Amino acid sequence: MIDPTLLVYRPMRPRSYDGVRLFTGNGPTFEGHFTNDTAAPSYMLLLMTRRSLVSSLVVTGAAMKMTAARAEWKPRIGILGPYTPSNVEFAKAQGYNNMILGSGPGSTLDAQKITDAQVESVKDTLKANGIHVSALQITQNHISADAGARIRENAYFQKAIELAGRLNVPYIGAMSGKDKALPFPKQIDEIARVYNEKYFPLCEKNKVRICWEPWPEGPNLATSPVGYDALFRAFSGSPYVGLQFDPSHFVRQFMDPIEVAHAYADKIYDVHLKDTEISPSALHSGGISPVNGQDWWRYRIPGLGSIPWNRFFSILQERAYQGAMSVEHEDDLYGAGDNPGPDFSEPYKVGFVMARRYLNQYVP
Repeated sequence: MIDPTLLVYRPMRPRSYDGVRLFTGNGPTFEGHFTNDTAAPSYMLLLMTRRSLVSSLVVTGAAMKMTAARAEWKPRIGILGPYTPSNVEFAKAQGYNNMILGSGPGSTLDAQKITDAQVESVKDTLKANGIHVSALQITQNHISADAGARIRENAYFQKAIELAGRLNVPYIGAMSGKDKALPFPKQIDEIARVYNEKYFPLCEKNKVRICWEPWPEGPNLATSPVGYDALFRAFSGSPYVGLQFDPSHFVRQFMDPIEVAHAYADKIYDVHLKDTEISPSALHSGGISPVNGQDWWRYRIPGLGSIPWNRFFSILQERAYQGAMSVEHEDDLYGAGDNPGPDFSEPYKVGFVMARRYLNQYVP
């Protein structure tokens, strides 16, 4: 006979249960083995013996002690933008301690034009303001179908790796590369070939890693788990490629950014903090390809969109992520459309100020 029992009510999540009786509030009783594929009810009552409950409480208590003993989570918090002394000083004044700096052709950190004296000046400015740089941000198509363009793109990226090394920047945020004329598997193979031949020797020499941002409109296959799995298989565990995780891009592709972060947490090298707001009314009236061109989603600063940031940060904390997280500001409500640059405009600065206020609750 079973000991006196307790009925525990809790949300049902897809996972396996063996030898457990499940009681639903409005359905039949289930008993036996359940797998991730089982169509289980949204909520369940779990029959537990008093002995199993006491055991679970002991385990929970031990876990709580371990959590309490863990050091306070203190990742670097930063902003993304062009390098200028004014932008660096602004970042410091607002309580940020990291930046991701744009370094594409024609930028203030043009890898093919910057001089040694300019590099030293940049380093001095960053040091004086206590600002760390987690990544240079560059959008290049490493496997362009245009042979001449590919040569130029590859050569520039090689210079960018060297620039990151000179600036002591550990990562380059990038696209994977893409050639629509090739089948998907051949694109993956070509990306791996180019990286191994042209980039990885320089990555090793300069102590730099490449991390992919999941921007779906870019020359990029690293936009979803399908792309991630194929790329990481092709690179056979190379330490020189990882993810620059940006949860906002998954939201508008109707993927769960929390599930993706959980699955690939060990591959996350750098983080963009950007939110996405979905308009249910626009989506309902026009779908994802509205014939009148109406917008059904828009980028927002963290906290003003659909992303459950508490859950995202919890995953990073559980995996002891100690890298940087930087606000990528593309929110038109706070001046994203009124920022000619390279110095941040006054309306644009407000977005970073508001984002820092929101993030203070998680990373003071």
